[in-house]
Amino acid sequence: MKANFDELIATLPRAPNAQWPAGVPFVNAMAHGSMSVEAFAINELDRQTPHDQDELYFVQRGSGTLTVDGVAHPCKAGDAFFVRAGQAHRFADCSKDFATWVVFWGPKGGEAGAR
Repeated sequence: MKANFDELIATLPRAPNAQWPAGVPFVNAMAHGSMSVEAFAINELDRQTPHDQDELYFVQRGSGTLTVDGVAHPCKAGDAFFVRAGQAHRFADCSKDFATWVVFWGPKGGEAGAR
């Protein structure tokens, strides 16, 4: 499987919906088993809610702040972040060019919940 980040980001935002009135800021890139990969480029207030799988963010462009469980972490291209399943998190104060890979994997509740 192969995905091209620039090509995927060029398709964003996708059509608006109730959760994302300015357009859906992510697109699925690939999936296999419990793993899925998305390209994400926030274009408004980050309205995501906690996910039921563990996830990794690999920031590819721009900068901003990722707040996880109330703790703010500056982020920029080249940074990677792990967010456990169920953790409240969102991006804020992002530059207009901000974009990241998002990788989801594992069982619902995350790997720690599977033990």
